[in-house]
Amino acid sequence: MAEARTPAQIEADIARRRQDLAVVLDEIGVRMHPKTIVGDAKAKVASKVDQTAGRAYVAANRVVSEVRARFVTEDGQPRLERIVPAAMVAVGIVGLLTVRSSKASKASKPVKRSRGRKR
Repeated sequence: MAEARTPAQIEADIARRRQDLAVVLDEIGVRMHPKTIVGDAKAKVASKVDQTAGRAYVAANRVVSEVRARFVTEDGQPRLERIVPAAMVAVGIVGLLTVRSSKASKASKPVKRSRGRKR
């Protein structure tokens, strides 16, 4: 059978358990505090944003590397046989858009009528 405990031992055990319970309640209070909850949520969102930004950076870097490989040789010289046609296409598109834009703006202007007498 277990040894009988003295009242002092029982009181010390109760005091220790109260102290342990107070620590647990303080931890729960900190975890459930609105600032802690908001801080945890912000940290999770920031982590997700960092992951997404990292993935986007890697994807953009990959695209830039692929484009660079198409238009620049390994020693860094431009590949004119690829650059010139791409530049011509870009200039053509810009020219086409400019012409369309100027035609559209001319078509949308109201026609002025003279206020002279009718004959």
